[in-house]
Amino acid sequence: MKDQKFVIFSSGNEEFGIPVLNVISIERAQQFNAIPQMPNYMLGVLTIRDELIPIVDAGMILFSKPTIQTEQTKIIVAKTDSLSVGLLVDDAVEIIDIPANQLKQLSLTYQLSSYITGVATLEERMITLIDPSKFIYGLEGFDIVEDHIHSHQ
Repeated sequence: MKDQKFVIFSSGNEEFGIPVLNVISIERAQQFNAIPQMPNYMLGVLTIRDELIPIVDAGMILFSKPTIQTEQTKIIVAKTDSLSVGLLVDDAVEIIDIPANQLKQLSLTYQLSSYITGVATLEERMITLIDPSKFIYGLEGFDIVEDHIHSHQ
């Protein structure tokens, strides 16, 4: 196992990491177009670089609490298996290399969330690592969102 680069973001009072290879861009939070009758984590859509991107609320997905938008709020555009998705997060903190020896495999409690791939411990920090495809495709009702996006492209 070699060192890996992650985009670190905060949601709630916790830090999470997504592999840099899955991140397309980090955008300032902006007004998005709401879509009626979507799941509560689905905020709407944005056109970013000529692509229609569904925006999902990381706070709702992780903690069942909506992300409160501030000056620091960001949208991390990540690619999944079949489309790009924007994650609304409290802040995109940094991009760091995490040494392989700092990556820990999951204990049983984390295995209940299939999208968590591991935990990195760095000095006084614990960062939960996420697989964006599993994170998005594990959401109840995301197939409706995906169908909507594909039908409007």
